[in-house]
Amino acid sequence: MQEIKTVLTPIDFSENAGKVAKSAAYVAGTFKAKLHLIFVVQNFEDYSGFFVPPVNLPNLEEEIFTSAQQRMESFMEENKAMLEGFGLAGVKSKVLAGDVSEEILSYAVEINCNLIVMGTHGYKGLERIMFGSVADKVVKSACCPVMTINPYRKACEEAA
Repeated sequence: MQEIKTVLTPIDFSENAGKVAKSAAYVAGTFKAKLHLIFVVQNFEDYSGFFVPPVNLPNLEEEIFTSAQQRMESFMEENKAMLEGFGLAGVKSKVLAGDVSEEILSYAVEINCNLIVMGTHGYKGLERIMFGSVADKVVKSACCPVMTINPYRKACEEAA
């Protein structure tokens, strides 16, 4: 196994995103690795079979992307102390657009990622039923090891 120098963590801004980011920060801090946090805006093209898109779809997609960038900035600010607590300064964050699992995998290659740390569960419901598990797709296709975090499971010492 190669040395862990770069850790990638996709987040979705769900209530579990902080838990996943904290786990990733711990791992990155332990290995003194760089940490990249990303959020992927799902393209509306994926939903084209379900509805007729409005004429102003490009504007809507741009607004969602801009809103996601603002949410990422807020997330980074809210978690700054936690990230620095693990010895991580200069954590990179980025918002991408496209198919979520494909963008995660592509970005992992782009940054020469050595480990992906991600949640097993994010938002649930109809989106998960229609598109399957992003974590499952990433685990099966990643260029590097993937560590999954189940944010709903109690810690081992709590469960005992």
